Amino acid sequence: MGVTVFAYLFLLFAVALLRLVELWIFRRNQRLLAVKGVKKVPEAGFRWMVVFHAGILVSSGVEVVFFQRPLIPLMAFVMGLLLAFAVGLRWWVIRVMAEHWNVQVMVSTELGVVMHGPFRWIRHPNYAAVFVEMIALPLLHTAWCTALAGAIIHGWVLRERIRVEEAALLTNPTYVACMASKPRFVPRLFRRPLKRASERLAPKA
Repeated sequence: MGVTVFAYLFLLFAVALLRLVELWIFRRNQRLLAVKGVKKVPEAGFRWMVVFHAGILVSSGVEVVFFQRPLIPLMAFVMGLLLAFAVGLRWWVIRVMAEHWNVQVMVSTELGVVMHGPFRWIRHPNYAAVFVEMIALPLLHTAWCTALAGAIIHGWVLRERIRVEEAALLTNPTYVACMASKPRFVPRLFRRPLKRASERLAPKA
């Protein structure tokens, strides 16, 4: 194996360690929210999210090593920038959400709605960051099979997660008033009227 492969495997290991840190934060926040009466929303697909995140790391390493994927400098540079952006955005979200941040659906809107940081522009910056990260990480060393399969699987898993999460969040009038007009992942240049967006996204009776 070349130097770049060893460096890439070390990066995957570092990302795995970062996931463990996030797991510790998640468990701590979950305990704090539970004390305040916030309960988890049942979610059958959560286990698949865990498998997916671990699978991306393992699959990226396996593809690079066993299929001898090359490192293309220009692609590596671009993907490295995207990865750094995604990680930075993800930790910005963790910081601004504080105890609200969780990897499981726990509707803590009764304790307040987070509207600052990246939530000023989009409703789900964490999911946007993870999607970019899961594409950029494999492509950093041209693991294109993992990136393609990961994008498809992640799209399916994320769709179900957001369906469950928004079904719970949009029952809170404050959340609807403050957040429902904002796009999910990508900031828009022109704002839509709040009333129209709220009516479109609010759960039907």
